[in-house]
Amino acid sequence: MQIREDDLTGEKIADLLREHLEHMYEITPPQSVYALDLEALRSPDITFFSAWEAEELLGCGALKQLDLRTGEIKSMRTAKAHLRRGIASKILEHIIREAQRRGYECLNLQTGSLPAFAPARALYTRYGFKY
Repeated sequence: MQIREDDLTGEKIADLLREHLEHMYEITPPQSVYALDLEALRSPDITFFSAWEAEELLGCGALKQLDLRTGEIKSMRTAKAHLRRGIASKILEHIIREAQRRGYECLNLQTGSLPAFAPARALYTRYGFKY
């Protein structure tokens, strides 16, 4: 698996992000959806990463700079065909290393509290994130 910075111009990443947003609106009340669309992810304060195996997109995640010492994880998503293979863990580890490299003292994220978000909450808890 290769994780690389992504310029958000590819069709595969656009499709995965569209699927991500649609899913968030299916399982979350509209006023509680904090997922970003493609244009919002192109913001200069966001670094977007995608995970690949040859030409197959496995998943994605982003790191948003909130200030010089604080970052936020955004848009974590694993492609449906690759769920339960540890893709999200690898992307999260990559983002954490990048945040450390930047000297961030705090790394935040938002995820839902509904049952559909239990796997995400479990992942983040394993990596030391706290409520």
